[in-house]
Formats: sequence, C-alpha cells, structure tokens
Amino acid sequence: MTASALDRIPGGYPLLAAAVALRRRVGLEWAASPLHHMLLAGPRPEGLAATPKDLRPADTEAGRRILAGAFVLGGETLQTGPRGDPWDRPSPGRRFAVVLHQFGWLRDLVALGDPGAWEALRLTLGWRRVFGRWNGFSWDPPVLERRVFNLACAIRALSAPASEAEADQVAGDLARQARFLLAVRDGPLRAAERAAAAAVAGAALGGPAGERLLDRALARLERALPDTVTPQGGHASRSPQAALELYFDLVTLDEALAQRGLAAPQEVLRAIDRLAGAVRFFTLADGRLAAFQGGEALPAAYVAAARAQDELGERPTPASRNGYHRLGTRSLQVIADAEAPAAGPWSVAACAQPLAIEILAGGRRLIVGSGWSPDAAGPQALRLADAASTASVGESPCGEPLGGFAARALGPRLKGAYGMLDVRRHETPSALWLELAHDGWTRRFGLRHERRIYLDVEADELRGEDRLVPLAAGGGIDGRRFVPFVVRFQLHPKVSALIARDRRSVLLKAEGEEAGWWLRNDALDVALEASVCHQDGQIRHGQQIVLRGQARLDAGAKVRWKLSAARERVDESRVDAAAAPA
Repeated sequence: MTASALDRIPGGYPLLAAAVALRRRVGLEWAASPLHHMLLAGPRPEGLAATPKDLRPADTEAGRRILAGAFVLGGETLQTGPRGDPWDRPSPGRRFAVVLHQFGWLRDLVALGDPGAWEALRLTLGWRRVFGRWNGFSWDPPVLERRVFNLACAIRALSAPASEAEADQVAGDLARQARFLLAVRDGPLRAAERAAAAAVAGAALGGPAGERLLDRALARLERALPDTVTPQGGHASRSPQAALELYFDLVTLDEALAQRGLAAPQEVLRAIDRLAGAVRFFTLADGRLAAFQGGEALPAAYVAAARAQDELGERPTPASRNGYHRLGTRSLQVIADAEAPAAGPWSVAACAQPLAIEILAGGRRLIVGSGWSPDAAGPQALRLADAASTASVGESPCGEPLGGFAARALGPRLKGAYGMLDVRRHETPSALWLELAHDGWTRRFGLRHERRIYLDVEADELRGEDRLVPLAAGGGIDGRRFVPFVVRFQLHPKVSALIARDRRSVLLKAEGEEAGWWLRNDALDVALEASVCHQDGQIRHGQQIVLRGQARLDAGAKVRWKLSAARERVDESRVDAAAAPA
C-alpha cells in the first residue's frame, strides 16, 4: 500500500503498524528459538579468504582513547580504564550503545597496529561471551548490519594475534551473524545495505561456508539494488549521506571479490557507477556533502576518502540529480531540493522541507539547513520546514513524522507530505535560474508556494522570490482572510549576522571573512533568532534570519530577497548606524 493511500484511509497507519508489529513479534520469537540458532550454526568457515578493506578513514586518536580506557561514541563517553570491559556495565545512552555494538571502533583500533589489534580481539571476545548467542538489542538489524560489515573488514587483523581456537570462534561468529542478517525480512529499507554487509562477510570467510554465504548475499543484493539506487543516480531515500555510505560498502565488496578472482555482478557495478556520480554531485565547494533529507554534511576528509575511489572524479558535474539542482558562479554555489521527499518505508529519515536551499559563498557554508540525521539523534521537529531555509505558512506542517505506536512499528515515516507542482530550469550565458512550486500548503490554506531562484553570473549575486499564490479567488478559510508566513534562512554556526539600521539588510560574515555578504529583502518584519544545526553528529548553535509577513488567502503574498557581496570591509560595531548599500 502506498504512502498516499495510507494518508487517505482513516486509521491506515495504525492498521499497518499493528500488522507489522505482529509479524515482527513472530520473527523475534523465531530468532530466539533453539531451532533457528541450530540452522545458523553451520557449516563452519575454513580459515579466511579475501581481506576486505573499509575505505572509510580511521580515527587513530579515537583508537588511542580506547586503548586508554575511554570510549567516546555517539557524542557520549564511557570510562572503563585500560583493558576495561564496556560490556558489563550500562551505556551512558542509547545512541552510545548502538555505536558500541555496531563495532565501527574496530577500524580505529586496527589502524594502530599490533596494540590495537590485541585490544580489538579482547573486546570482540568479550562481546561474544555476553551477547554472542542472541540479544534483542545487539542483534537488531540496523546494529547487526554494521557489526557484520565491520567485523568482516577487521577479521584478518583480529585473527593475527588470536590463538587458533579464538580465530575459529571469531570466524564462526561472523558467519552466524551474516546468516542471521540474510534471514531478515524487513522491507526494502536497507535491504541492499544488509545484503552488501553479508556479501563482504562471505568474501572474507574461507571454504564452502564463505562461498555459500557469498552466493546467497550476492543474489539478494542484485534484487535489492534496483529499488535502492535510482536510475536518476541517487539513493531511494534521497539522502546524499545514504548514497555515500552505500557507495563505500559496494566498493569494499567489489575489491574483496576481485581478491577472490570474482567479477562483481553487473547490478553492483551499475550501482557503484551511479553512486559515484551522486557523491560527485553532492560534494560542495568546501569538500562536504549537501545536507538534505536525513543526511549530514560529514567531514571533508570522510567525503574525500570516497572521492579517491572514483576513477571518473574529474568529469563535469551535471546540473541536476535525484531531484536536486545545483547553480554556481565564481563565488556562489547554490543547491536546491526540487522534489518531494521519499515515501513509504524510504521516508523514515526524510524531511518535509519543500524547496529548501543551501548556499556557499567563497567556498564557505553561509546558508544551510538543520542537517538532521538519524545518527544525530535530534528532535523530529528538525525534519520540518521551520528548520530549513525555506518558507512555511501558519503553524501547519506540510508533512510530519509518525509518532507513538505507529512510529515504533513502522519507523518515523513522513505522513501527509507535499508534492511538487512545477520544476523548471533555465540557463543563459549570463544567468541561471529555477522556477519551483509545491502544494504543501494547498489543502490547509489553498495556497501554492512558488520559489524563484535567480543567479546572476555576471554580477555574482543571487536573487530570490517566494510567492504564495491562491488557487481559488475569494473567501477565507475557517473565517480567516489572512495567514502568517515566514521565510527562513538558517545560518551556519560559524556565520555571524547583524541587521542594518534600514531593517531591510542583514550583514553575513563567515568565520575569517573580511567583507561578508549582504542579504537584502522587502519583508514586513526582519529578525535574527536562535537556531541549531547538526554537524559531525553534534548539535551546533547558531542564528537564523526570519522574514515575516501576512498572506491574504484571496490575493497571496510575496517576499523578494537578494544576496550580494559587501564590496568593502564593514565595521560591525557601526552596522546599526549605517544602512546597507542598495
């Protein structure tokens, strides 16, 4: 059943949630049963085959902290002391526990050589004693998926200092967890990621056990990839970060298969090519990703590790991909979300932020979004329009996450999300512009939001217009003839802002920038308010420019704005006493 159909059926989401919860309960009982564990037990791997390499950069400082007894994961810290045991004590929070059981820290330890490998082996065997048989949390598919991948990439380093019995235990555990992962039937979301992780494990393990696991995983992966990687060249969730992470996994798998003298299936190679293009497209001038639809910007070094695997990295970047459009001049770079969010199970991290934009000036992030992602563990409100650089009307969202029982069963999918009405791109030698429209405010207010983004190549400035257009003349809604609206520009935490005396101009200066940029507008009211965004998994506090107005439901409204460079250095202490230049 489609998301739009569920929106139209009274009680549709609770009914689907009840069915999914029942199926999941049966699955959990089967997962914990002795018969299931017996089926997962054999055959045993016969040594190791390939040596998969996780291409994500290791954090050796994090590895040294673990050697010293400090686990800093998911923004929280657990002090165990040197050679302490993190498995026999409570975690400081759920996010910490998830990252701990995903074993991403193996990469950081193994990068330290022999001391790190010894500690990684000790911690892995400690986990095995406590959680190795089965546990509802540590064997939950999102946790298990990453642990299988990380163990597969580290297993040869773990086996080097291990005794023969310990090495067999670790290999047997990896095979059993990978088989469990392949037995998961939880819809299309992350099906490709689960299959890729199991395939990497199969490539790493030797003997018939590894071969059988690899064959099953590759067959599952070939079926999942067409749904996960779109023909437009992106991830079905529309998250740039999700595209990058799957690209890392598939390139690791491709290299592991080559070590075994095997060619990757065509579907895998096609997905790698499309995702490489997505990574190129979404990498902005500062080396980070565009942060939209549940994806963070990520550190530049992390993104560069993926770009280093792209043999076609210097190819020209297309103007649009997977519903996003890029515009650029010599100083300005703009990326706009010009498509509806993902629907159904793909929408668990999607954001109802229509026509949101990010702007870089001089290679620095100036105007951004909330950067919300599931990894950041921020409030669900940051998935709504008020947390993005776009317009919102009244207090009604144009799509919102599920809550309560439905969210626990289905995940926090978006319901009632907007649709796109118009996407037009124009290019001339002197200008680039987009004309966009969506219906997010139509049902509640009868208004169509149109956004025009015009980039003047010769003047090196950006001009925009947000219009609310009534779809039917006359009359109000609920007795109202006016509705308040807001156009927001979320500022990067390292950008300062000051409002000029004319109350129509705001001076923006990125950290280390001399002159800055003027954002001029013709809104009824202009204000600076506190804001937050997520960067590197942590909350960062900043500011937002808020342009307020009143829209007549029978006539609409518009706000015009312009971003242009300040031609000379402005004394910030006197900006309130001098209007911005026209």
